[in-house]
Amino acid sequence: MPDADWAEFSFDGIGTRWEVATPLPLAPALRSRLLERVEKFDAGWSRFRSDSLVGAMAHSPGRYSFPAEAAALGTLYRTLYGLTGGAMTPLVGGSLERLGYGPAYTLQPSGPPMPAPRWEDVLDWDGTAISTRAPVVLDIGAAGKGLLVDLLAAELATAGEKDFLVDGSGDLLACGSRRVAVALEHPYNPAQAIGVLDLRGRALCASAANRRSWGDGLHHVLDGTTGRPVRTAVATWALADTAMEADALATALFFVPGQVLRDAFNFSWLTVYSDGTADHSAEFEGTLFT
Repeated sequence: MPDADWAEFSFDGIGTRWEVATPLPLAPALRSRLLERVEKFDAGWSRFRSDSLVGAMAHSPGRYSFPAEAAALGTLYRTLYGLTGGAMTPLVGGSLERLGYGPAYTLQPSGPPMPAPRWEDVLDWDGTAISTRAPVVLDIGAAGKGLLVDLLAAELATAGEKDFLVDGSGDLLACGSRRVAVALEHPYNPAQAIGVLDLRGRALCASAANRRSWGDGLHHVLDGTTGRPVRTAVATWALADTAMEADALATALFFVPGQVLRDAFNFSWLTVYSDGTADHSAEFEGTLFT
């Protein structure tokens, strides 16, 4: 965590808790800009809001203009869709809602698992323009929180902040010269750690099957080709230059080994599997406890 003498600005946004830590308290005007950025992001990308762009897309096919961050997000998703054979897809929202993880939060399946529609059948993503040929429930949860971390970091940098930590409920971006000690949470016991990592100048994101889980073995990481929760990996960590990439790659590691992703991305990783084994890149900066 950041030094004890750092000031923290905490708030709720996109359904989770956020903290921004800086050496000195943020000015009120900058705090307001950060909150405005969160609201703008939610108004575009939330599948839990009927008044969002994504909410409109779920009811009516057509062409929608999204904010500027859509261009990089679409390229990232299209690359990972190909590398995972369609398992990781932004079209998995309907599959999540089928299993009960939708705006009503019933957490009760309304039917058997449902595969996501194929990208090439229903979706054209060209820069900031997203066109659909049928109603679809877009879900960018695999990269969205990390993307918002980056957007908040950009606001801080524009305001002249040089040393800061943005923490979106565990999706972290540390900027500046100070190192931040981060515990790697045990996938079966949140009160324990399996290791520690010193974070500086990069982003660290994690994904775990025990987060956002419900019912009989149901959790939020679904294979888009089947609509079923992934059973092999149970927890992943990814280190990258941006939180958007780290967040997305932490999810992609549930579907393919890190080596499959290395040709397309500059990152390091750790994956813990359900059989108790682990795999990590040679340059992974963390230290695992024995």
